[in-house]
Amino acid sequence: MSQADETFIKNCTHILKNGISDKNQNIRPRWKDGTPAYTLSIFGMVNEYDLSVEFPALTLRRLSFKNCIDEILWIYQKKSNKVNELKSKIWDSWANESGTIGKAYGYQLGIKHKYPEGEFDQVDRLLFDLKNNPSSRRMLTNMYNHQDLHEMELYPCAYGLTFSVAEGKLNAILNQRSQDFLTANNWNVCQYAVLVHMLASVSGLKAGKLLHVIADAHIYDRHIPIVESLIKNEPRSAPIFQINTDVKNFYDFTIDDFKLEKYKPHKSKHLEIEVAV
Repeated sequence: MSQADETFIKNCTHILKNGISDKNQNIRPRWKDGTPAYTLSIFGMVNEYDLSVEFPALTLRRLSFKNCIDEILWIYQKKSNKVNELKSKIWDSWANESGTIGKAYGYQLGIKHKYPEGEFDQVDRLLFDLKNNPSSRRMLTNMYNHQDLHEMELYPCAYGLTFSVAEGKLNAILNQRSQDFLTANNWNVCQYAVLVHMLASVSGLKAGKLLHVIADAHIYDRHIPIVESLIKNEPRSAPIFQINTDVKNFYDFTIDDFKLEKYKPHKSKHLEIEVAV
């Protein structure tokens, strides 16, 4: 039985039962028809996934594995903000006239900073420390740059990672200010699990634990019936994650270097899920 399924069911049940409604507030998100997208939300949700035990893909429904990897490569490898460099259309609603999301996400990771050892952007500094100073308690990335928020089409949701190496394993904390639980929870968990595996593999380490901290975990009003139906599915065995360990350079990974074996999720009853913008 998948731990990711059990965690997802527990979290959704908690939000549906104890979540606080924002119907009495003046909210920003809207559905495509202009209707306010209200939510039930829980503040301060923390989940732990042991990547050395299983890969945290839901079996309650199918994960779009290739697309979630494509996005994490777009952010952390390409350090891009151009939506046309993504295979999926998930960012199209936030693209500006120039076809970018402004100074958000990958753009922030690509900015170089001065260090005693030289100039590095955030990703290259992390890779340097993992190989040369793995005992450091300063290994992190952060995309929430207040100076540039006014030039971002969307403030970063999953905005920061903190890393620690212990007993040959790479552990990470993912900090997220806000999460649409139905559409983004397992997507984010899996893509950052892949990122931890990538960083560990090229640094001579094994993937350890991923701790996911969500400030505001919410289910949108139009998603409630879908969630209620989804969590009635019986959890199945977690898939087996495979990464191409022949790749030694972080920037050489492609989508084809990752596979899920023995992945047998339930068929999705809802192929198109409306996203609030």
